[in-house]
Amino acid sequence: MTINEMGQLLQMRTTTSEELVDVYLQRISEVDDRLHAINEINSDAHAIARELDKERALGKVRGPLHGVPILVKDVIATNDKMNNTAGSVCLLGARTLEEASIITKLRKAGAIILGKANLDEWAGFRSDFHTTSLGWSGYGGQGRGAYRQDQDPGGSSSGSAVAVSIGLAAAALGTETRGSIIIPAEWNNLVGVKPTLGLVSRHMVIASCPRQDVVGPLARTVRDAAYLLTAIAGKDKYENDNYTLDQPFESPPDYTKALNRDALQGARIGVPWNGVLPEFYPAQSPEHLQVIMRSFNESLAILQAAGATIVHTSFPSLPAPQNENHRKTAPTGDGQDTSSDIPPASAHNTYPWSNAAPSAYQNPDALLAINTYLSRLDPASTPLRHLHDIAACTASNPREQHPPRDISQWTAALTTPIAPNSSQAWTAYQSLYQACGPNGVFAALQNGHLDALVLPSVFSSHLPAYAGSPIVTVPMGAFGPDVGVKWRKEHDPLLRSVMAGPGMTFGLSFLGEKWSEEMLLGLAYAYEQRTGVRGRVRPLVVPRTELGGEGRWRVQEEVSL
Repeated sequence: MTINEMGQLLQMRTTTSEELVDVYLQRISEVDDRLHAINEINSDAHAIARELDKERALGKVRGPLHGVPILVKDVIATNDKMNNTAGSVCLLGARTLEEASIITKLRKAGAIILGKANLDEWAGFRSDFHTTSLGWSGYGGQGRGAYRQDQDPGGSSSGSAVAVSIGLAAAALGTETRGSIIIPAEWNNLVGVKPTLGLVSRHMVIASCPRQDVVGPLARTVRDAAYLLTAIAGKDKYENDNYTLDQPFESPPDYTKALNRDALQGARIGVPWNGVLPEFYPAQSPEHLQVIMRSFNESLAILQAAGATIVHTSFPSLPAPQNENHRKTAPTGDGQDTSSDIPPASAHNTYPWSNAAPSAYQNPDALLAINTYLSRLDPASTPLRHLHDIAACTASNPREQHPPRDISQWTAALTTPIAPNSSQAWTAYQSLYQACGPNGVFAALQNGHLDALVLPSVFSSHLPAYAGSPIVTVPMGAFGPDVGVKWRKEHDPLLRSVMAGPGMTFGLSFLGEKWSEEMLLGLAYAYEQRTGVRGRVRPLVVPRTELGGEGRWRVQEEVSL
């Protein structure tokens, strides 16, 4: 059920916000022992819903999120009875002294914070990728996607995505350093928005890299994502998040006003073909990437039929494609062609992030960010003061599964000789920013006089992560029954997960200039309205309890893993 549909039922008084809370909690109880998407439930949710129902009865409706239950990733402080753990048992009981600025905005908009979603522990900033799995945390356990058995949920905003994908909440918030909203969104058949760095405050959000980290929505439709982004966007105090002061507007726009079925008419959409490289994200095999590229070419035809001009372009800072086979069959607006072929992966290609450049600022940034967050906790509630303390607690607690799941990223941060405000850190950051922004995303857009770029979502996250630029991903397709299964490590109990296979989904991403969320959401909406991919793909696990169209509960047959 979409936020629009909920609003209609609430407005007609055929259901109440308290009943919505009941339905979602029942649905969670039916499936979450298998999916591990939810870390905690807000024990005050019913009371909050009742108050919002009273407001509605008196004619006060705060907006489209009034009385709508949503989840937030378990790194966003709510300053209520819920913990804020980053998935770590070490932070259980550690009380925050204030809530995140975006939680204040959501409450003002009338949203009900239903609970906290599971994640990659510490949003992926703890273990080497080869020693841990996506969607796992010591507190929440191993999360799974709902579209096939043993599905990898994607990381790090895994629980947020899985929960929304099968209706355990109306929508959710995730965070992204690089790919942590976009990948879970596409693997779970969702819309995801990685906003421009600075559009949304990160105050009292546990961060690992303030120069890259953003907070954004995961939702079932573009409109639902726009509702949520409109509620959380905006400037914050300098001492809370000075990045937000770069916003070019005094108040952010209402992003729902950009949603127009005809938004693609006259748009110039670029395809940066040298961004389509298997080494960008090796989760899928060549077989699966071929399926994605066929669907991508079909999507280019859909964009063109809707009035867009498709233009070949490239990222100047990246190597040129090794061959032209991937530009062979689908007609485009400039007379050139594309196909489902993909260039081979190459061990010889190097990229702006191929060397140690990111760690030169990410490690000192993470150390400062985590220590700063710990300093804002009630000291009477926890002995944790420094990342050293977190590391020691993690190593001594069996639930944290250390040492098999190592703490190598913390070790690197704790031993870095580079200070976060040093010239070495700044130079490393600027090098990546220039390569991925002015000589990457922004150059591709400007050289072709383009409104946006499109890429398969699996390839879309790298450059915008370092450029601080936005991405909107929308469902594009799913793997059919004739493709194989790509295991991460089938026989490793820690790393066993399916990263691609029948029934699993993938997305199309729209990339743009900083602060171009209105444009990107409009284009994504126009594509979504013409394709309706999400509604054609059925998950393997579905809760039994539904809220019927007339506001009555009903129970349907359960499909289980």
